[in-house]
Amino acid sequence: MEGMSEREYSAHSGLSRGAIQKARKAGRLVVYGDGSINAAASDARRSEMTDPDQQRRSTGGDSGFSGPADSSSYLKARTALTVYQAQERQLAIQKKKGTLVDRARAETLVFRLARQERDVWVTWPGRVAALMAAEITAEVEKQAGKPKRPVMIEAAILQRVLETHVREQLDALADLRVSVG
Repeated sequence: MEGMSEREYSAHSGLSRGAIQKARKAGRLVVYGDGSINAAASDARRSEMTDPDQQRRSTGGDSGFSGPADSSSYLKARTALTVYQAQERQLAIQKKKGTLVDRARAETLVFRLARQERDVWVTWPGRVAALMAAEITAEVEKQAGKPKRPVMIEAAILQRVLETHVREQLDALADLRVSVG
């Protein structure tokens, strides 16, 4: 017999006999003509053909970073890739459900809404000043009875006063910053 038996190679490689039989069937072992296993050539072929992560699992050595620097960095990279892929899947699910929105689009919509709201408030005093002046005049005359002189509230003055106060309020609101993140 030129090489090792399955049992001897199992003890040599630290793999189970069943794993050795599977490797032989899959062509990952170099076998002599008499059926014995060429250990050195088989070790080299197995390391070329087998994923390092799979090798560690089959030997039971998937417990951490006890191997050489190559395998620990490989394990770290593999873990990082798995975490990244899981996060990507989670984001895709959230997008499909509609719970995740594009940040730039959300900021644009918030800015547009704030601008529309500001524009409505800026034009509000001009729309309501005359109506408010008439209501105040009516209320003052009602409370005073019939005054000797008619009460007159100028709509233009009321509009200027309202515009001043609305602009002060809008200036105070302009300091608010919306953060979408």
